[in-house]
Amino acid sequence: MSDRIPEETLNKILSSTDIVDVVSDYVQLKKQGRNYFGLCPFHGENTPSFSVSPDKQIFHCFGCGAGGNAFTFLMDVDGLSFIEAAQKLGSKVGEEITVNASSEKEAPPQEDEKQMMQAHELLSKFYHHLLLNTKEGQEALEYLLDRGFTTESITKFQIGWSLPSWDFTVKFLQKRGYSLDLMEAAGLLVRREKDQSFLDRFRGRIMFPITDPKGNVVAFSGRVLQSEDEPKYLNSPETKIFNKSRVLYNYHESRTLIRRKQQVILFEGFADVISASEASVDNGVATMGTSLTEGQIGLIKRVTDHVVICYDGDSAGVEAAFRAGNLLLNHHLTVRVAMIPERLDPDDYISKYGKDKFQQDVIGAGLTFMAFKLRYYKLNKNLNDEGDRLQYIEDILKEITKLGNAVERDYYLRYLAEEFDISLEALQQQLAEIKGALKGKTNPAKQVPAPKPFRPRVETKLLPAYQTAERRLIAYMLKDQNTAYKVQDWLAGMHLNVDEHQAIITYLLGYYEEGLPPGASSFIGYLPDERLRRIVTEIEMMSISDECSDQELLDYVQSVLKHQKMLKIKEKESERKEAQRQNDFRKEAQIAMEILQLRKSL
Repeated sequence: MSDRIPEETLNKILSSTDIVDVVSDYVQLKKQGRNYFGLCPFHGENTPSFSVSPDKQIFHCFGCGAGGNAFTFLMDVDGLSFIEAAQKLGSKVGEEITVNASSEKEAPPQEDEKQMMQAHELLSKFYHHLLLNTKEGQEALEYLLDRGFTTESITKFQIGWSLPSWDFTVKFLQKRGYSLDLMEAAGLLVRREKDQSFLDRFRGRIMFPITDPKGNVVAFSGRVLQSEDEPKYLNSPETKIFNKSRVLYNYHESRTLIRRKQQVILFEGFADVISASEASVDNGVATMGTSLTEGQIGLIKRVTDHVVICYDGDSAGVEAAFRAGNLLLNHHLTVRVAMIPERLDPDDYISKYGKDKFQQDVIGAGLTFMAFKLRYYKLNKNLNDEGDRLQYIEDILKEITKLGNAVERDYYLRYLAEEFDISLEALQQQLAEIKGALKGKTNPAKQVPAPKPFRPRVETKLLPAYQTAERRLIAYMLKDQNTAYKVQDWLAGMHLNVDEHQAIITYLLGYYEEGLPPGASSFIGYLPDERLRRIVTEIEMMSISDECSDQELLDYVQSVLKHQKMLKIKEKESERKEAQRQNDFRKEAQIAMEILQLRKSL
């Protein structure tokens, strides 16, 4: 796995890397005892079974079995080759890795996607340069500054300007060797129908680059300065590198701050994110012109459990906030809604009232989702009308049935009783009737259980005694080279009963023969097979003593050999029965003596 990069280089990178920091970029981790736990990024789950050990520098999921070190985590989560993962970690710790051309051919990246991203990155920097440093971008820059943008935010979000030319980008990319067909597939160019020639997709627009969760520029949104004939915003189409349902604007740039604040502000558009950043609200992200998706919620869950929805204050924004809140709640996230008055959007509110009021009166005054629902269900209802009033009460009672917390249910029942001067007993009776009516016909997916306390799910497999003995032998062999050779001598050429276990110790002895240091994290990188890496991770997560006596090791070896003798006895028993069936009494007696000797040796 690592034959192209010196092992000492890999070990130096691993020793300088904290796997908790690496995994935290993708998974929200909470410390429990000596380890950290979170929701596994490799399979869907609601109870954390994904564990990271800072002592051993490995990760392991007790649910799906995924496991390994910092290198293999990046390989699995980002789809990188081993070389790419090593280069990525190496660059973070100042250990640059270069590989020869033949090595790169053995593990080629997706070349089309790579070129698409390179072209987007190149254009992003060029558009930004045009906006800030050229006469052609002066009008667009003044427009942005007049709108309240600062040069700091323009630089922070790498906002740019595309020239009002039909083919500038075509020539720009072609001159640098990019395939125009590929650039069309990347969404940067369009093809003219009449002669199949290529044109720039973005012309004369303020350009907002969009990055994927890894920080790669994968798309653009372009805004015209002034025009009634064109769409106000022109967005990149979906491509191999851009799927808007799996992207949140500003996610990569803000995730560290989101994790630190343990809160994300969810906006509808990137302009709101930028305006909020001007108001010192830097933990904002935005959906890409679509309703909130499962993929975007997955990104949020990597970094926080707390979401504040800050959508436009008009009726469409309130409806969108209601839908998004319910979806987030179904994924066990804590939801608040920041209400914007006067049907304004966040950008307009900040321009009108300033950043302090936005921070305090909007973000800081966010409603619980249930309090938001109390307002939502009043929309388009005349509560002076008896029918509307009764319908409102029933709507709220239905929402109360979904609350998993008894105190919350009691609180909102009393709120209704006071607001409409109804006895608490009557509301409780009505609530019971609604529960009964809903039972059996309510979609279970819409039921929101009470938030569960954080309890990691650690499953331990109940293995036969000989398998447990083999795993414990491997665990101690991983800790100490002398122990490994000692166990090898005691086995006296006999193999372990589980083929994968035997393969692991064969590789481990070869690893030690190369003079490499003990340690599961380093050894995992040495193994060429993912199945073996997972088993080693499982073994390393076992609880064992720091020290192990020779007698304990011998007991494990005897358990291994005993199982082999038991298998041999079963084989001999079958041979004895066959001899008996054929009336070969001499052979039967001989086999019986062999069985007796084997039993005595147990």
